[in-house]
Amino acid sequence: MSPIRTGLALLAIALCAQAATAAQPVLLISIDGLRPVEWLDKAHHSDDLPTLQHLLREGAHATRVHGVLPTLTYPSHTTLLTGVEPARHGIVNNWPFDPVNKNQQGWTWYASDIRVPTLWDAAHAAGMTTANVHWPVSVDAKLDFNLPQIWRSGTPDDRKLLHALATPGLLDAMEADLGPYADGIDESVEADENRARFAQWLIERRHPRFMTAYFTAFDHAQHLSGPDAPEAHQVLARIDAAVGRLVAAARRDNPNVVICVVSDHGFAPLSQQVNLWRVFIDAGLITLDEKKGVASWLAMPWYSGGSAAIALADARNAEVRTRVANLLQSLRDDPANAIANVLEGDAVAARGGNPQAAFYVFFQPGTQMAPEPDAPLHGPAKYRGMHGFDPDNAAMDASFLIEGSGIPAHRDLGAIDMRDVAPTLAKVLGVDLREAQRKPLF
Repeated sequence: MSPIRTGLALLAIALCAQAATAAQPVLLISIDGLRPVEWLDKAHHSDDLPTLQHLLREGAHATRVHGVLPTLTYPSHTTLLTGVEPARHGIVNNWPFDPVNKNQQGWTWYASDIRVPTLWDAAHAAGMTTANVHWPVSVDAKLDFNLPQIWRSGTPDDRKLLHALATPGLLDAMEADLGPYADGIDESVEADENRARFAQWLIERRHPRFMTAYFTAFDHAQHLSGPDAPEAHQVLARIDAAVGRLVAAARRDNPNVVICVVSDHGFAPLSQQVNLWRVFIDAGLITLDEKKGVASWLAMPWYSGGSAAIALADARNAEVRTRVANLLQSLRDDPANAIANVLEGDAVAARGGNPQAAFYVFFQPGTQMAPEPDAPLHGPAKYRGMHGFDPDNAAMDASFLIEGSGIPAHRDLGAIDMRDVAPTLAKVLGVDLREAQRKPLF
């Protein structure tokens, strides 16, 4: 090799070493349904959220994170990992569109459905050790150590399914030390505390450079009790304590670790629901068989909590499109239906929403689409709290806190976009996330 080539090779090695030294390990933690008010407003947090309060004091934070369309768990968590909107990454709802219920209420569990690179992919490509506990849309993700989120029936067979889909041998080794891992369908705070122990084991035994961990019980508690209920806050306080133990383990493992806590959406109180399926059936757009299953359909609502996508069986059918537009306008004209807004296809696309949606219906906070097709047209809501409302509504704002080596302290970032998170973490990790739609925050 010539002296010039040798010098260039040595320079390249030195630059790579410098970049690796500058990059920091990242622990990314999601607390589902965490509103900024929970940790920004002392009337909410008092002194019982010490972990979140420490991150607020010592690191940087956003006063609000503007979410994606729809403000649901799976589309939002995929945006947090990719930096792109749902129309681009392909996870446009918690559930695949299934008008005749062939999928038996399956969720969008599979990372292979994500159409763009994730932070997991970028870190793996860079040779970093990666790990995950329960992050949504994580089945078959390219990870060194993966406990994906999955369930089907809520029976003991679910445990066999998780053992088959987790990293081979991983659960056996962990359960030998820690006892049984929480079932995927279990959304209790005890299950979250269990998952935190398993995440801590991964940090202490496998030392991941990039790790994701997801906690769901606060979302579940807010659905059942409402977003400001004392019962929900008690759950959050226990999650804060579990996250605190996890953060302490990460800092013992590597003092330079960067801790990032995010959420997927906010929450709004809920009191009533409107059955859009009933409206479409009565309008002749859905035909039922003798068992009250769907025999055929021209247009179909696609439930997303405080909103609904409307899909057409044939998007080119102008006559059906006009019928649906007129039907939705008549619904919106009646105040009893509590419809805040209706977007048509181009407007949905402009907001990065579901490409399969010919229309998107937003309900006013306090009202959701009925999740059961056989519900009355108007009735009391099954839950006390809900999300899925228009991301422009401040009640849907998500959270972002980040602290650690190289992160500016005491930095108020103001309002940010959810797509800012992934490129920011990519920069901290020192990896490439070229398809992200936004730039790093720092």
